[in-house]
Amino acid sequence: MSSTKKLYIETYGCQMNFSDSEVVASILTKEGYQLTEDIKAADLIFVNTCSIRDNAEKRVINRIQEFKHLKSLKPSLQVGILGCMAERLKENLLQDQKFVDLVVGPDAYRDIPRMLNESMGSRQMANTILSEEETYADIAPVRLDSNGISAFISIMRGCDNYCAYCVVPFTRGHERSRHPRSILNEAKDLVSKGYREVTLLGQNVNSYHWEEGDLKVNFASLMKMVADLSPLLRVRFSTSHPKDISDELIEMIAVTPNICNSFHLPVQSGSSSTLKRMKRNYTREMYLERITKIKSLIPDCGLSTDIIVGYCGETDEEHGETVSLMQEVGYDFAFMFKYSERPDTLAAKKYADDVPEEVKGKRLDEIIKLQQQNSHQSNLKDVGKTFTVLVDSVSKRSKTQMSGRTDQNKVMVFDSLEARLGQYVQVKCTHCTAATLLGEIVNYLE
Repeated sequence: MSSTKKLYIETYGCQMNFSDSEVVASILTKEGYQLTEDIKAADLIFVNTCSIRDNAEKRVINRIQEFKHLKSLKPSLQVGILGCMAERLKENLLQDQKFVDLVVGPDAYRDIPRMLNESMGSRQMANTILSEEETYADIAPVRLDSNGISAFISIMRGCDNYCAYCVVPFTRGHERSRHPRSILNEAKDLVSKGYREVTLLGQNVNSYHWEEGDLKVNFASLMKMVADLSPLLRVRFSTSHPKDISDELIEMIAVTPNICNSFHLPVQSGSSSTLKRMKRNYTREMYLERITKIKSLIPDCGLSTDIIVGYCGETDEEHGETVSLMQEVGYDFAFMFKYSERPDTLAAKKYADDVPEEVKGKRLDEIIKLQQQNSHQSNLKDVGKTFTVLVDSVSKRSKTQMSGRTDQNKVMVFDSLEARLGQYVQVKCTHCTAATLLGEIVNYLE
């Protein structure tokens, strides 16, 4: 084993990138590589990258520069860049980062072994060809940083929505769904290994569709198929596009006990006029109608969202509509960002990035403060209630406490007592912060 080459992978960005890193790890372990967490011991370093915001790209570029020193100390070291930045900036990366050996786009991971062999003679290699078929359905991911309890299953790749601000369709290609049989096989394998929770993953899971002969599977039916594998398996999903949330999906979640009652439903803006410029294909009213439907069928449902402030042309009035929507919905938590113009998107070509940075900053501060209030109010409503929690980790603050998530995707911390990782326990919430529920175990389940 001492002669086995060592692979180090560092991943940035969305959960899809982490899922892709697990695919790459699987491909390379079959080629004889051994995973390592010690970057100095690595013979091969891969950085899986994100292009969603300018700051994300700058962070990765700065990190890549650190590998140049490692390569000077170990000339045989190979360095590769994977993912969205590889797809978007191939020529620039090859030209500006001369020490980089490989640049590999999201659909070219199967080609990595060949590229590694051909780059050994200090030759830079690149493959950023996008595919309309590749889903890596036959590759069993190597679970990186896994707790052995929760795992992600990629059910589709790419995106066809072309929101005006987003680079994903350009960096990940057209939308294509994975065969349901391969998804179920992966889920069955996880269940057999003792996993208790899976999250079905895609850029827009609601548009999942597979049709082959008499077999027709949409996202709602796929969720049910996975949930039916075991009553002890929790099923979650991410991410949803509001325009594709169907009544069928909401109704199915409402009546299926082991599909978690939580929706991450990115609104991006509470203004219909801004949403139109964003090319989101729904209005404020349409979005709120879906929220009303969810709340009516699943009264205790957890709700979270994504919000962008300072988008092209956003007025004070339009920003105010986002604030009022947040107040009306009362999200449990939210991911909030300032608009970051991305090259080659429709927004970059058609609209001026004309909201001053100072204004963006003030608007972001305002909604962050509002969301902290909303989160705290939401958590206060849970005090006194009892929740089923899947124990997934030891608390970061104290080894005498453990934590897990409720059905509504809220973090609950409690004294460990006799609880074990991977166990379901019933926990009574006794108090809370804006970010966390705190409680005590009242019952031990399976």
